[in-house]
Amino acid sequence: MIVVVSDTHSETDHELAGRTRDAAESAAVVLHAGDFTTESALDAFHDIANRLHAVHGNADTQAVRDRLPAARTVELAGVRVAMTHTERGGETGLAMFGRQRGADLVISGHTHRPSVTDMGDLVLLNPGTHAEPRGHPVTHVELERTDDGLRGEIRQRDGTVIEAFGVEGRT
Repeated sequence: MIVVVSDTHSETDHELAGRTRDAAESAAVVLHAGDFTTESALDAFHDIANRLHAVHGNADTQAVRDRLPAARTVELAGVRVAMTHTERGGETGLAMFGRQRGADLVISGHTHRPSVTDMGDLVLLNPGTHAEPRGHPVTHVELERTDDGLRGEIRQRDGTVIEAFGVEGRT
């Protein structure tokens, strides 16, 4: 399983709880779309995750920014994943960001609002926030391999599925 989270906004810890923590602890890979805030929060993720791929966000300290890129591209289960915290231009900007990187899936954060948008040639995914909802549900994403890519679910901390989706890989 691959777990996707964003917007921790913590001074001290990973702030994972409930199903989100269980999923992150057992995941083969954890993807984080930025805004850990401090090195302590980033280090806590390194302690809990088997493998962590992350980008920095706008609320991260300089020390976190020094350790993480603003954008990253990884290949998972034949799906090319482009990650950033935020991109100017909303969905259009995120789609352009993904297309420039040859991505099948673009992961971003920043809004604290979980969403999935199928753009035809790629999928835009925002996992929401697992720690600071700001009026939105507390969420994370769980991704599983399929024969042709990934199957995903946006889940609340208690495990309730909010939305299911799929992403086809190109390989």
